[in-house]
Amino acid sequence: MFDIPTDTILTLIEVAAIIAIAWFLSQLLSRVITRGARRAGVSPRVISYLRVTFNVAWIIVAISTVLSISSLAPFLSGALTISGLVTLAVSLALQTTFSNMIAGILPFHDNTLRIGDHIQCGGIRGRVIRVWLRTTWVQTDDGTIAIISNIRSRRGP
Repeated sequence: MFDIPTDTILTLIEVAAIIAIAWFLSQLLSRVITRGARRAGVSPRVISYLRVTFNVAWIIVAISTVLSISSLAPFLSGALTISGLVTLAVSLALQTTFSNMIAGILPFHDNTLRIGDHIQCGGIRGRVIRVWLRTTWVQTDDGTIAIISNIRSRRGP
């Protein structure tokens, strides 16, 4: 009925397998990080940002892998080179932001910082009321709210 070459069928099977594996790994990582973030008291808004990030990541991995094994790769090499250079430039420009975001994720992984904890950072002392990727909000003893960068935040006595 259909006269499809064997190499085309094998390529389609490879593409389907790559997409399935990328999706599975993305979902697994998303669930692990979401569970840890909920346990640490992270805002639902931040958790949704993390889920969107993982969804975008698996789509990018799947598309780039499919393009690399398909016959379109030679025609797209210039565009892929330019997009790689743009990605490098953007990542270098956002290096400090990414550093702060990673510093915001690490306290959740170690379970060292949670909402309700009492912390002291420099001259600020109080109770943690919100933890974002880049900052921690602390309500001081006099009722004011101080916003502290996560690179410097640490648990008090």
